[in-house]
Amino acid sequence: MPLLESTAGVLALAALLGYLLGSIPFGVVITHALGLADPRGIGSGNIGATNVLRTGNKRAALATLLLDGAKGAVAVLIVRAFFAEDAVQVAAIAAFLGHLYPAWIGFKGGKGVATFLGITLALAWPVGLSVCAVWLATALVSRVSSLAALVAAATSVTFAWAYDRPEAMMLCAVLAALIFWRHRANIARLAAGTEPRIGRKG
Repeated sequence: MPLLESTAGVLALAALLGYLLGSIPFGVVITHALGLADPRGIGSGNIGATNVLRTGNKRAALATLLLDGAKGAVAVLIVRAFFAEDAVQVAAIAAFLGHLYPAWIGFKGGKGVATFLGITLALAWPVGLSVCAVWLATALVSRVSSLAALVAAATSVTFAWAYDRPEAMMLCAVLAALIFWRHRANIARLAAGTEPRIGRKG
């Protein structure tokens, strides 16, 4: 955890910027722009890339994945350019919460996986690259998006420790806990062997 260096006003500004960026519902924006089904009405009902893929449009899903990741990374990078590391972490958490609970669509957002990946890449790129590699490898082998997300989140704290990035360890732990909470229904389906595989249409 970084030292508290910033004023309350700076931390509030970082939180506001992070939340506003994180709350942009790219899954809804992209599907609407392309005339596709609203992801909130299919599959799991969330606005992330995995559910957008259930519309049958791989390009829309890829764009959602990249933009959801980018908004987390941009929040971190903008705040880091002007403020101390404590403000950076506040912005990161706020961006993540913005994706989970976006004000623009009734506080019903996604599960935060792509945003988490973007945040870790911008926060500490060796950690981020390792987490992304675990996520991709697990997804390719298992073909189960939720399992890939859970494994990647669970290993993030270990990678932060291994790369000697103590300032990232607590943040990774908090974000991983939130990812597990948001995936609690998926965990139940994984245990029951009924979790759908990547690419299944809504």
